[in-house]
Amino acid sequence: MFHRTLSADDPRWATCDPDYTLPREVFAQVIGFVHRHYNVVSVEQVLDARAGHSRLPPRALLLTFDDGWADNVDHALPELQRAGLPGLMFVVADAVGRRQPFWQEQLIAAWRRGALRVAELASALESIDGAGGSVRTPAGNEDLASLRKLIALIEDLPRDDRSRLLAPFAAAMDDGLRHMVDAHELERLRAGGVALGLHGKTHVPMTQAEDLDVELDGARASLAASLQAGTPGDSEKPARTMSFPHGAFDMDIAARARQAGYELLFTSVPVLNPTRQGPGWLLGRTGFETDTVVDRHRRFRRDWLAWYLFRRPTRSLA
Repeated sequence: MFHRTLSADDPRWATCDPDYTLPREVFAQVIGFVHRHYNVVSVEQVLDARAGHSRLPPRALLLTFDDGWADNVDHALPELQRAGLPGLMFVVADAVGRRQPFWQEQLIAAWRRGALRVAELASALESIDGAGGSVRTPAGNEDLASLRKLIALIEDLPRDDRSRLLAPFAAAMDDGLRHMVDAHELERLRAGGVALGLHGKTHVPMTQAEDLDVELDGARASLAASLQAGTPGDSEKPARTMSFPHGAFDMDIAARARQAGYELLFTSVPVLNPTRQGPGWLLGRTGFETDTVVDRHRRFRRDWLAWYLFRRPTRSLA
């Protein structure tokens, strides 16, 4: 499971979330590693194996990308094509064609640009909750860890309170760059061997969704409309795969998604999926933060990656 891929000379590099962004050269090295040690498969191969039409090869690996970042088109796609490898991108339907990313990433970008201070955000959060006093903001250091703690607290606010809290920071949260894929880039991905699945309609955790049908069926309809806009007259089959935003789900939500027609559902549970009898419909995925594979000198550590990947337990989730 990947998120962002950027080069240091890309203007988006300066404000990205460093924990979930791989430098392009490191991404290329990771791709080289998995190409040597695994049989990288397409999602169509996984779906065929799930349907009993074929079997997956030993050490089958599927490369997935969450959210729908435009930088994946600019930096990850060329590396996949150079290696001749397929992939699968899970797109947030409402983010297609949008310039700015999700509010969490916008806050991190504003802080990295110096347009927002942790203390300012903490003060605003305390004022939002002033009447009830139920939220206690962490003692403020001006570091990314403190900012992440505040973001976690803001995620728990009711939507209207969160909107009211963030409204005064709107100008600071817009870095003037475009971060999310548009309809034409979706076509470039498909033409380059990257299939498309869904990551919800709005990116809200599905455990907090006000209308789960909107996040499931609405996401599929919205993505189909975006693809139609990108290639008029193209009849797109409904998306057959989905990953849960923020990794948040329960078995009732998973069952609802399956009933909605998603044939493969991807979690963020870091387990290997048994495939001898065919892959299951609810799948684990192994993701990693940048410092899992890069040392303090910014060097790629294939031994760290091997230690991390090879030791995953194998377990069926459903």
